[in-house]
Amino acid sequence: MPNMHKLEIRESGIHGSGVYAIEPIDAGLLIGTYHGEMTEEDDTYVLWITDENGDEYGVNGTTDLKFLNHSHEPNAEFDGDELLALRDIHPGEEITFHYGETFVKWLKEYV
Repeated sequence: MPNMHKLEIRESGIHGSGVYAIEPIDAGLLIGTYHGEMTEEDDTYVLWITDENGDEYGVNGTTDLKFLNHSHEPNAEFDGDELLALRDIHPGEEITFHYGETFVKWLKEYV
């Protein structure tokens, strides 16, 4: 399934490659869905999702959304596997989300 909005992957000032909006994305809109194989192992492109029963599972990303970078002030967030805009996102702006407190703790310890 394709993303809902036109996105492009390019070099990021945050880290490696990033996901950028090519067109305006209004706050609250669905940007896209994180697709991939379910996994129990952590890896570079695994998104961890907690379902409505509180069970956690990983999705090993296979689409452009796997290049999303972390931000302490994100402009998007995941609701399950759906990425939603937290605010208006302008063309050329990198789309980011907060990776979670476990990642932040890891950053403080190892980076």
